[in-house]
Amino acid sequence: MKTYLSDDKLAYFRERLLELKTETEKLSNQSTNESPNDSIRELSDYGNHPADMGTEQFEQERDAGMELVHQERLRAIDDALERIDNKTYGMSVVSQKPIPEERLDAIPTAKTLVGEEE
Repeated sequence: MKTYLSDDKLAYFRERLLELKTETEKLSNQSTNESPNDSIRELSDYGNHPADMGTEQFEQERDAGMELVHQERLRAIDDALERIDNKTYGMSVVSQKPIPEERLDAIPTAKTLVGEEE
């Protein structure tokens, strides 16, 4: 089913999605994949307090989790941009009913109605 949104609205949402993509890519590029020793600039574990190493490992795991969130968001943005190209943006992928513009303003990557969420 084709979108109910005008070409101007589609252009508006495309721009919002591209801005969101740029922000997310910047956040993703800021994360690093260092070992706990690398992040505290040590060559060995000798002389490091176990709590320091635990803190570094926690931060590394948190960063890895955030990277997964960023990658998921980028996939959702790319999917939304593809729906714009296909003229199906703004229509639920489940019921083919229109997604309210208010929802798209709040969540530009929305692909379902509120009651249809997984």
